[in-house]
Amino acid sequence: MTAAPFRIPPAIGRLLGRLPPQPPAWLFVQGLNRILAPQLPEDVRQALFARRLRLRVEDAGLAIDFSWQGRAFETARHGDQPDLTIGACAHDLVLMARRQEDPDTLFFSRRLILEGDTELGLLFKNTLDGLDASAFDWRKLLPKIPTPPGARHG
Repeated sequence: MTAAPFRIPPAIGRLLGRLPPQPPAWLFVQGLNRILAPQLPEDVRQALFARRLRLRVEDAGLAIDFSWQGRAFETARHGDQPDLTIGACAHDLVLMARRQEDPDTLFFSRRLILEGDTELGLLFKNTLDGLDASAFDWRKLLPKIPTPPGARHG
């Protein structure tokens, strides 16, 4: 018997869902540009250009709109119809990004929702399959702190 996936408690999800969309979207896009953008193959960059994507974190009540604009991901105006919506609970999204759970498994168990352009959804899945999972280590998002001269390493 497998444990149920972690879910953000409903009270916290309702609180997060009341946030304006821009701050979470801006933070998310910064992470994408630091972790994902350097790994995107040129053909994926071209296919994503100006396509509107929405990430719905179901248990957090968040919807993050963003797009690839040729050199980087940027936030997109919330409310416009996205080309592709990707939705799941926060825990499943993290597992999928770290390649600890297969997108197909999540999709067929109804824990991952893909709505909109099916070709774009397939591109998303195939791109995720081809990424270096170690890139999604949250510690890579922390600022680099230089070691003071004369400090001991180890």
